[in-house]
Amino acid sequence: MVSPIIPLSLLVLLLLVSLVNSASLEQSFVQCLKLNSGRKPSLDSLIYSPSNPSFTSILDSTAQNLRCLVPSAPKPKFIFTPDSDSLVQAAVICSKKLGIHFIVRSGGHDYEGISYVSQIENPFIIIDLVKLRGINVDIKSNTAWVQAGATTGELYYRIYEKSSVHGFPAGLYTSLGIGGHITGGAYGGMMRKYGLGVDNVIDATIVDANGRILDRKAMGEDLFWAIRGGGGGSFGILLWWKVNLVPVPPTVTVFTVTKSLKQGATKILHRWQEVAPYIDEKLFIRVIIQPSSAANKTQRTVTTSYNALFLGGASTLLQIMKKSFPELGLTRKDCLETSWIKSVLYLADFPSGTPPEVLLKGKSTFKNFFKAKSDFVRKTIPETGLEGLWRRLLIDDSPLMIWNPYGGKMSQFSESDTPFPHRNGTLYKIQYLTLWEKGDKNPAKHIDWIRKLYNYMGPYVSSFPREAYVNYRDLDLGENTKNSTSYEKARSWGYSYYKKNFERLVRIKTKVDPQNVFRHEQSIPTRRF
Repeated sequence: MVSPIIPLSLLVLLLLVSLVNSASLEQSFVQCLKLNSGRKPSLDSLIYSPSNPSFTSILDSTAQNLRCLVPSAPKPKFIFTPDSDSLVQAAVICSKKLGIHFIVRSGGHDYEGISYVSQIENPFIIIDLVKLRGINVDIKSNTAWVQAGATTGELYYRIYEKSSVHGFPAGLYTSLGIGGHITGGAYGGMMRKYGLGVDNVIDATIVDANGRILDRKAMGEDLFWAIRGGGGGSFGILLWWKVNLVPVPPTVTVFTVTKSLKQGATKILHRWQEVAPYIDEKLFIRVIIQPSSAANKTQRTVTTSYNALFLGGASTLLQIMKKSFPELGLTRKDCLETSWIKSVLYLADFPSGTPPEVLLKGKSTFKNFFKAKSDFVRKTIPETGLEGLWRRLLIDDSPLMIWNPYGGKMSQFSESDTPFPHRNGTLYKIQYLTLWEKGDKNPAKHIDWIRKLYNYMGPYVSSFPREAYVNYRDLDLGENTKNSTSYEKARSWGYSYYKKNFERLVRIKTKVDPQNVFRHEQSIPTRRF
């Protein structure tokens, strides 16, 4: 069949109609916002449509994965950046009234871009919480209220302003939006001592599917359970978290020790698997694994960098390492004693001497084209398995793996305490990444590579289900289901992220949001019971 040729004049007319429809949709939305928020001043400065010169910069501002910003990716009709809780509330009410599909962005670190790209519905708008960054720290009660658009770095800095012996156990990356970060769990360098961010949440406020603002008491314990690890964008829009602060010593110690294959990396990493989940809970030693840079690809090798935080001084750390992990060969010269806030900068890979005020910038320093996956490991991978892994890592141009140890406090929670189920029995978590440059002519080869690597790792990681971390969204899970949010098609990825907790999440979702107002490619589905 020959495709009909559409005249240029008709294409122009269709484009004009689309623009007019977008403009009228935006006008209707603004009028509705004013009626439902009591807002009298102009809202023009809070809405960015494609005709606005700032539209692209706002869309790109907090997006981390450039793969989701290519010209062919669907774009929102407009971006709404509310500057008050009441405007978020009005946005939900008005979106429902006008039949507008919306997605919510707090930090933009989601790996598949589901907070700024919708593959399942078009048209759509973005409700971007970037202007909601309030933080109220109360050292007397050891608590803080944190608004959803604030970043982990901003929270860490505001705590540091008030106290040098308080902290919060959340992400290592300092540009993570608190709203979405905690909804997925929120792990970091202190999780073996204090658990996840969700384990230290004591209250929250959200906008629910009916446009009501609810705190913990008003929402009830079921919904409060669901939002603490059940993933973002399913149950409501997070406005504020109330979190418990945790004590940190005046002096902490950090180190990074790198071992190549010639330096015994295989045997040392095998030993790390046996040690890191069981060592002193004040010690967090992650491993960053990547090929070394070399001009000649045949000269490349694999390096394993042991990047650590110890909540104490170097002398105590050295005693622990000498007893439990002498194979790494840690020396006093490797150790840097510092304050907790400076350890945040160190683990986030800021240059030495960077002042803590950089944390207030709230901008991602990691913007790349990438594809990621995750696994949880429950039994030690043998050396032969590691050797096969090295061979596969050397094939890709720019692969990266990060292994994060569990154990300690993490083993003291049951799988059902929060929706985040990856608890007792987990040795460590693996994050896989493949990265490429903008000019790469064949990005598909990298995605194909990481899928093959993931298949290779299957026999060595958790199974039935093969677990995954919801904050490392992966639309490959349950492939061919990403365009459906039905219960039957969601079970595969649902069990990977939440295990048996998925069923409870579905029941809560069906009760609090039966119309599925809050939805995206991997949102919790509703179900008839």
